[in-house]
This record gives sequence, structure tokens and C-alpha cells, in this order.
Amino acid sequence: MKKLLIIGAGTAGTMMLNKLHRTLPAKEWEITIVDKDLLHYYQPGFLFIPFGIYKPEQVVKSKEEFFPKEATAIWDEVSQVIPEKNEVRLASGKVLAYDVLIIASGTTPRPAETPGLNGNLWYKDIFDFYSYEGSTLLAKKLEDWQGGRLVINLAETLIKCPVAPLEFAFLADAYFTNKGMRDKVEILYVTPLSGAFTKPVATEVLSGLLDKKKIQVIPDFYLERVDEERKEIVSYDEQRVPFDLLVSVPVNMGADFVEESNMGDDDDLNFIPTNKHTLQAKEFDNIFVIGDATNVPTSKAGSVAHFMAETLQENVLNYIEEKPLEASFDGHANCFIETGFGKATLIDFNYDTEPLPGKYPLPVFGPMNLLKESRLNHAGKLMFRWIYWHRLLTGKELPVSSNMSNAGKEKQHRPHEDPVVV
Repeated sequence: MKKLLIIGAGTAGTMMLNKLHRTLPAKEWEITIVDKDLLHYYQPGFLFIPFGIYKPEQVVKSKEEFFPKEATAIWDEVSQVIPEKNEVRLASGKVLAYDVLIIASGTTPRPAETPGLNGNLWYKDIFDFYSYEGSTLLAKKLEDWQGGRLVINLAETLIKCPVAPLEFAFLADAYFTNKGMRDKVEILYVTPLSGAFTKPVATEVLSGLLDKKKIQVIPDFYLERVDEERKEIVSYDEQRVPFDLLVSVPVNMGADFVEESNMGDDDDLNFIPTNKHTLQAKEFDNIFVIGDATNVPTSKAGSVAHFMAETLQENVLNYIEEKPLEASFDGHANCFIETGFGKATLIDFNYDTEPLPGKYPLPVFGPMNLLKESRLNHAGKLMFRWIYWHRLLTGKELPVSSNMSNAGKEKQHRPHEDPVVV
């Protein structure tokens, strides 16, 4: 019997497990999934926990709850992949053979990569919200915090859910306003980017929202260290930003086994060189990579993993049947962006098209608005939690195309021209 092995039982790995379980012949293929953690976290929910919008128990379930009964789950940590032998070595010493390997090992925050970040002030006056522990402890901190200078800082640009730090800033503005203490809180958004986002049209819109909410942006700030004694973040060019409360988005890195296996890219962040269209590992024909573990040039977000899954399912089957890998991922990503006070905006983009205004998913009728605040977008963000648990993880089809459509989007135009909807 042939062996398909999946490393990682997060969003991407669980989706692929369910999709391939339904399509691979059960008598010919044994499917195994490996992960060191028993619990599955709905990571978009971490954003809401500090502000009391979600309770911690609403974002965590058992991973096995989403596995087909016929699949084999091994709870262990991967220590090394040996592609030359088609083997995966586990921390326990056990060795797993594979015919096809799917790597869905994700990315995690690494505060220890920045000197002083996770020192004496960690989880006292410095918090992250990209982890279950960080978001729950930050919620307790905010309950009693009396105000001061709140600094939101991105240590790197290559992070999962790149819009989440902006969402945190917007939600913090609403949170302190509703508590009647916004005048006691100075909010600074400190980023290595030259603006609020990576693309010009979205940056203009999001920068306008930051200005409206009186959130100061400090751009081009490349974090080098945290001065714990003076409570300042320090850039490589010695720019200093004082804080009373620091909400950090630490360096994000792929799994350690990637480095141990010499499979990483040149950035030393443990992301695997991957064909951005076929999702096949560039150096190994029978290895495929999905989600945050890849180095493809698109957002590290759950929506991307979902859109990748359709392509990967088809290409794994093509590979097994010795057919050309014809399915092509176009870099499709979309993200709701919470803007506070029960509203959100929405962006939809891919490798070739930046986020643009318009309607989604249907042209003219929408009903979602792109790059425009609405209560419906906020409702969509909250509704997605149910979709995630009941449809996405189980690998069921969703009524949204994996490939991005330009229908309903306004083309870029000169100031004297009217927008053109395609």
C-alpha cells in the first residue's frame, strides 16, 4: 500500500487530509497526519479575545474532531525530513516512510529572535496576540490598564495575517472609546513598511482610517531590540519609540525541522521554496507545500491556504497518475479587516492584481464592499468562524472560486476619469 504523509494538522493540513481522504482510493493509499499538538486553534479569533468579543473557549477544539476515522494520526514532533530516502524522522526516534509528502507545518511567532522582547517585561507590559496564551493574557491586562502609550509594532513584514496588526489598532481605538478613556490612550502603529499596507490603493484607504482614528503611524522602523530598562523599542538606525504597553508582532518563522532538513529558502526563516503555481517543492518532485510553510509571494493567511487547497488536491492527484501538474494557484487572498464600532472592510487580491475597490463576490450586487467599511463586512467576519469549523476544515466546497475574479473591481484610473468596473 502506498503512503501519503501530511506534516501539520493546522488549517491547511486538516483541509488536505479531508480532501484527499475523499479522493484517493482507500485500498491503495494509507494517509497519515503528524502533529505535536492535540488542540486546534481558530487563529483569527485571537484578535477578538483581548477586546472581549470572543471568549477563549470559543477558539479551541480537539484536532481529532476534524479527522476522518480512517486516517492515522501520530502525535509527535517532526525532527527531520530526509527527501533522499522518502523518510520523516520524529522526535521519538520513529521513522515514517512516504510516497507523497505534504508539508503544512505553518509558521509561529518567535519573540526570542529579538533581543529584549521576551525578557522581564514579556506578558507584563509586552504582549503578542498571535498566540492563545498571549491573547488571553492581554485581555486581562486591558481590563485594568489605566492608559498611556500603546505601541503596536511589527518586527517583520513576513507574518501570518498581515492585516491583523491594523485590525488590532482599529479595535483598540473602539475599545478604549467605548470604555470612555480614549483620551487617555495614545496609539502608535510602528511598522517596517513605508505605509499601512504593502499595496498603494489599499494603503491610501487604510492610512485614511488610521488618520481618522488619530492613530499615529511610524513607518520604515526596523526593530533591532527592546530596551527593557527604558521601555523603548529600538530600530537598527537607533530610532527609539517609548511605550507603556507594547503589543508586538514578533518575527514569524517556519518549523525548525525545515532548517534541520536543509529545505529552507535564503531568508533563514524556515520557509520552503515552492513553485508558486503548482505548489510542488522546487527541489523535490514528490513533496508538496501548502499554507504558511511555503515561500510563495502572497499573504500567510487562512484564506490563502483554502484557495491553495483546491489546486493542491488536483496536482497531487495529477502527480500520482503521472500527469502534468496543470492546476495553477494564482496567489488569491482575501481578508476582512475589522475597523471597529461594528464595521469592517474587505480586500481581495492575487499575484497580479492589488486590492481594489468594488463589490464581492458578485459584480454590481456584491453584497460585500471592497475597501469600504460596512456592517455587513463585520458580520461576514464573525460568520466565518462557523464556516471555518463546519465547512473549511472538513474540506467541503465553498461558494467562492479559488481563482480570483476581476469582476466587480474598479480598475485604477486617472483622477479625471470615472472608475471602470470590470
